Amino acid sequence: MGTQSSILHVRMGSDPKQKATETLATLGLSASDAVRLLFHRIAADQAFPLELKSPNAQTQRPMAEEVNLEYMADLVRLLPPEEIVKPLTPFAADLDKDAKELQAGLTEGKLPPWVIQPPHAPE
Repeated sequence: MGTQSSILHVRMGSDPKQKATETLATLGLSASDAVRLLFHRIAADQAFPLELKSPNAQTQRPMAEEVNLEYMADLVRLLPPEEIVKPLTPFAADLDKDAKELQAGLTEGKLPPWVIQPPHAPE
């Protein structure tokens, strides 16, 4: 009787995937080969084959941002539009007020203080 197989779906950034795939190709391995080797090693040793360290403050934020972006992309893809817009509804009044303030400022030639203005080029 044959061994059953299953699919593992992994989400990651394009840049690390491309760099790793190129490196693996020089070793004659595919990404699937590398994952299979990793899982076989974990199963055999009952441990992760690389040293893991706790992320520091410098690495925690980008990691959290990437996870949040992936989560948000999944939500946008999976949820109906009305479910995506619903949490934004309380902010609509503020956005409308800001838009009116900005329009008035543009009409008067004076932008509100919250608008970030680009530096003027030297003449």
